[in-house]
Amino acid sequence: MELNRKEHAVALHKKGYNCAQAVACTYCDLFDIDEETVFRMTEGYGFGCGLKEICCGLTGAFAVVGMNNSSGNIERGVTKKSTYDITSALGKKFEEKNGSMICRELKGSPERKPLRSCDGCIEDACELVEEYLKEAYKGK
Repeated sequence: MELNRKEHAVALHKKGYNCAQAVACTYCDLFDIDEETVFRMTEGYGFGCGLKEICCGLTGAFAVVGMNNSSGNIERGVTKKSTYDITSALGKKFEEKNGSMICRELKGSPERKPLRSCDGCIEDACELVEEYLKEAYKGK
């Protein structure tokens, strides 16, 4: 049985990928970028970028947005604003669904119950990526 991308991302996480790697590596084939490169580029995003700050499943989704939306025009940066607008909108949707986009709040603590598991955050990030890609390629 073939896994869908959301299931594939969760399987990568269970294999040892951090949340950002699991999400971003799941989509690298769409952008003709090898998985090892994406894995290496997103390694520092794990554990809320090492600080338990922004959910790294979400930052993995942001990496996918960049791979898709960026023009790659270094001199002009013509797509930065639209990429920022897209990632901002995805972050808001993620936060609305989960009550936070902060890793330590999502994972919980001895004093606070978790809002969402890492696997759940990965699934949510993949759903947001799927919605974004569907919209980005509508009519193409």
